[in-house]
Amino acid sequence: MGQDLLSICQAETKRLLWIAGMLFAVILVVRHLELPYGNLLSSILSSTKVPLVGKSGFHAGYSPSNSEIVGNLSLSNDLNNTGTYAIHEKASNTRSSDSVLEGNEGSNRALEIDEDEDDGKDGNLVKQNRTIIVENVKPLETDFAQEGGREPEVSSVEKKNTTDNTYLESRIGNENNTVDDVNSTAGLPVSSPAPPMMNSSPSTAPAIFETNVGAPIKSVDSNVTSLEKDQTTPSEKTENSEQLHSDLNQTEHNSSMTRVPVVKIEPEVPILDVYSISDMNNLLLQSRASYHSVIPQWSSPVDQELQYVASQIENAPIIKSDPTLYAPLYRNLSMFKRSYELMEDTLKVYVYREGERPILHSPFLKGIYASEGWFMKQLEANKKFVTKNPQKAHLYYLPFSSRTLEERLYVPNSHSHKNLIQYLKDYVDMIAVKHPFWNRTGGADHFLVACHDWAPSETKKYMATCIRALCNSDIKEGFVFGKDVSLPETYIKNDKNPLRDLGGNRPSKRSILAFFAGSMHGYVRPILWQHWEDKDPDMKIFSKLPKAKGNKNYVRYMQSSKYCICAKGYEVNSPRVVEAIFYECVPVIISDNFVPPFFEVLNWESFAVFVLEKDIPNLKNILLSIPKKKYLQMQMRVKKVQKHFLWHAKPEKYDIFHMILHSIWYNRLHQLKPI
Repeated sequence: MGQDLLSICQAETKRLLWIAGMLFAVILVVRHLELPYGNLLSSILSSTKVPLVGKSGFHAGYSPSNSEIVGNLSLSNDLNNTGTYAIHEKASNTRSSDSVLEGNEGSNRALEIDEDEDDGKDGNLVKQNRTIIVENVKPLETDFAQEGGREPEVSSVEKKNTTDNTYLESRIGNENNTVDDVNSTAGLPVSSPAPPMMNSSPSTAPAIFETNVGAPIKSVDSNVTSLEKDQTTPSEKTENSEQLHSDLNQTEHNSSMTRVPVVKIEPEVPILDVYSISDMNNLLLQSRASYHSVIPQWSSPVDQELQYVASQIENAPIIKSDPTLYAPLYRNLSMFKRSYELMEDTLKVYVYREGERPILHSPFLKGIYASEGWFMKQLEANKKFVTKNPQKAHLYYLPFSSRTLEERLYVPNSHSHKNLIQYLKDYVDMIAVKHPFWNRTGGADHFLVACHDWAPSETKKYMATCIRALCNSDIKEGFVFGKDVSLPETYIKNDKNPLRDLGGNRPSKRSILAFFAGSMHGYVRPILWQHWEDKDPDMKIFSKLPKAKGNKNYVRYMQSSKYCICAKGYEVNSPRVVEAIFYECVPVIISDNFVPPFFEVLNWESFAVFVLEKDIPNLKNILLSIPKKKYLQMQMRVKKVQKHFLWHAKPEKYDIFHMILHSIWYNRLHQLKPI
C-alpha cells in the first residue's frame, strides 16, 4: 500500500512539473511575440492601427489614458491616440478656425487644430511650455475666400488676438556701443528657443531611437477617427498601458537607446492685443535672457562644431566700425560680422533630393512670392554651402514651394487646405522613414523657406519644430522669436534682371511726402484710403493708379516720395517694404504684429518708421514731426541697408540670399548651449 501511494505521488509530481513546464513555454512564446513586435497582441484586441517597429527600437502604437513616468521619460496622454507622446509647446489661438483648448490647472488638454471653438480664457500670461498631444489630431482646416491676387484665410478683422506657438528664448549676447544710436540692443543669441519637441507627424515621432541608425524607422500612419478613439474600452487602455511599460522597461536596460530630445521649460510671455516694434524689441531681449537647449537623441560631431561656433560668436571681438557694414544698421555689428564669417567658413547644408516636381525642387522666380523660389534655386546650385554627405550637415533643407503647393493642390472655393497640409505631412513622413536626421533632433535642425500667405498655418502642425523662414511673419500666427525667420517678400517682375529700376531720386528731388497705391485688401487699407485719398496734396494715397507700361507710374511715385507707406493687406507682410528700400524711400510700416525681415540682426528703427494701425488718422502729423535731419539720416541708411535686400543672378556677399541663410544659421545656434 505504501509503495502504491509513493508511486502515485511520483506520477502526480511528474505531471505537475510537466504542466508547469508547458505553462512556462507558453509564457515564453507570448513574451517572444510581444517584445520584438511591439503591440502585436494588443493590436489583435484593438480596432486601431499600430505603427510597425523595425530595428531602430522606435516604439509607438500605445495610448495610455493617464500621464505616466517611465524612467525619466514623461508620457502624457488625454486622447486615446495611437502612438502618442508628450511634447512641450506654447499654444494659443490665431484664427477663428484654428483654436487651442486651454486646460484647467493640473490637467492636460489636447491641441485641437481643426475645431471652431474659442478659448475664452486668455488671461494675462500664456505658459510658454504646455504639454500637449499632437498625435492623431485632425488636420488643420482653415477657411479661405478668393479675392484678388491673394486669398485670405479668414477676415483680418476677425483674427484672434492671441499667440500661437510663441516661445521666446536664448541668452543676451555681448552688447557693443557703436557709432550712433544702435548697438545698445541685444547681440547674437547662442542658445535655443525651445521648439516643441515633436516630429512632423504621429508616424515619425520617435519615442525611443537607437544610436545605430542603419535601419530607418518603419511607420504606419493611424487613421483612427475621434469616434473610434472615444469608443476605446478601459481594458484596451490598460493592456496598452502595460505594453508600453514593458517596452520601455526593456529599453531601460539597452544602452544603445536614448530618450526623446529634452527641452527646457520656457518663460511666460505677456499676451498683448498689439505688439508694437518696442514690444518686439523687448521680447527679443527677453529671448536672449535664457536658453532652451534641445538635446539630440544621439550626439554628432556637428553639434560640437556648432557649440564651438556659438562660443566664438558670444565672445566676438568688439568692432565699432567696418568699411563694408554701417554700424548703426545693426543691433550688434561685432556679433553679426563674426557670425557671418563663421557661417561662410563652417556651414554645410544638406538638401533632400526626395520629392516630385513641381511642388519640390522647382523654383518659381517671378511675382510676389519669388523669394522662396530664388532662395531654392541659389541654394541648390551652391557648391560652397551644400554638402552631399548628410552626416556632415549642420542644417537640412526641405525644398518645397508654398506657392506651387497652393497652385497645384488647392481646390478653388473649397475653403480648406487640408490636402495641402497632408501633402507636407506625407513628405516629411517619407523623409523621416528614409533618413535618420529628422528623428535625431525632432526636426529642429531642418528648415523651410515659404512665402505664401498660408505657409504659417500649413506648416505649424507637422513642421512646427523646424526653423521656418516665412514672409507672413505674424506674431499672432505663431511666429517664434529665436527660431523662425522673417523672410523678405520681394516682388520680382523680371527674373532675368531683378535689379531693373534700382534706386531713386536724391532727397532734394523727392517732393511727395508719402505715397501708397494698392488694392483694398484686408481692413487696414480701406481705413488708410478713407482718411487720406484725395484729402491732402502731400499724401498721395491711391486705390488704383493709371496703367502704364512696366508699371512706370508706381515706380516713379516711389522714387519721388520721401516716405512709402507699407500697409498690410490680408496678412501682415507686404512686398512694399522691400520695394521702398529698393527705390530708396523710407518705409512706413503700418502692420501691427509684423516682425520685419532679419529682425534679430537689423535695427529697423534706424531706417524705417512704424505706425500703429490705430494711428492712421494722425499719419501726416507723425511724418511731419520727424525732423529733416533725422529723415536725411534715415534715407541714407535705407541706401546702405539696400544691399541686404537685393537678388543677384549670382549670389554676392551680404546680399539677400546670404542674409536669409545667415538668419537660419543664426537661429540654429539658439538651439545649442555654447561650450
